[in-house]
Amino acid sequence: MEIPQRQLGRTGMTVTQLGYGTMGLRGPRTWGVRVVDEAAASRVLNAVLDAGINFLDTAPDYGIAEERIGRYLSHRRHEFLLATKCGCTPVQHEDHLEIRHQWTPAVIRANVEESLRRLRTDVIDLLQFHGGRWEDHQHSGALDAALRLREEGKIRHLGISTSLPEVEEHLSADVWETVQLPYSALQQEHDSVMRAASDSRLGVIVRGGVAHGGPDAEIQREALNRLWERMGLDELRPPDHTRAQFLLRFTLSHPACDTTIVGTCNLEHLQENIQAAARGPLSDELVAEIRRRWQKATEDRSHGT
Repeated sequence: MEIPQRQLGRTGMTVTQLGYGTMGLRGPRTWGVRVVDEAAASRVLNAVLDAGINFLDTAPDYGIAEERIGRYLSHRRHEFLLATKCGCTPVQHEDHLEIRHQWTPAVIRANVEESLRRLRTDVIDLLQFHGGRWEDHQHSGALDAALRLREEGKIRHLGISTSLPEVEEHLSADVWETVQLPYSALQQEHDSVMRAASDSRLGVIVRGGVAHGGPDAEIQREALNRLWERMGLDELRPPDHTRAQFLLRFTLSHPACDTTIVGTCNLEHLQENIQAAARGPLSDELVAEIRRRWQKATEDRSHGT
């Protein structure tokens, strides 16, 4: 099955519309209940590349995910584009990983140098600032540090992983080449921001594109389940689609979505995602109806009805 590809904004990089997010490879003593061992991490990472997925997203905040990419995929480095993040100062406690962010030149450089070592690579294709405000990046010297790293050839492109309301101040900055945003059928708040970013020739990377799997998720999220029911999405879902496949195809239908990073350590779910991506976007009529129902459901919720 061939996964559609797109140009990632003005970066010049061609990415598969289905990317792979590596948060699930974070390992023990981090957070959540799903932990995979080394053998499973190797299997899923190599299966991702075997399927033709060529865009991997990670971060120093994701426990041992970077180390696992380096350990199991460094010999296949020419097969994929690698995106990681900076501004990360995680603190490992005995039983959990505390996520902290700091915007200083020293942190940016240390993040990149350590990521290169963990990932066992000479260059990071896309370095994304992991949140933060534009003025924090600009006035602290963090942005200048990243630009110097690009001049040194240690990174190729710069992006920002963010959300509303901070994203609005980043869109007017001409330094970013990509923007990563949350979006799905159950979280459509960033629709217009994605379109504006694409119009500015920014590459648009979507996270959360399957809304954690919807009502079939291993970890249930009652608020999302209630919204699914309120929207009546099972009435619209094609009978040969799982709920996650339906959600994924909706996300991939957005005209601004260059790639969506979906993380799973379940090989069956990975194959389902690949099948959905290969089928391409949903019909314009179906997309419009999903958007209409989301708008009505969110308006009713805000009115308490």
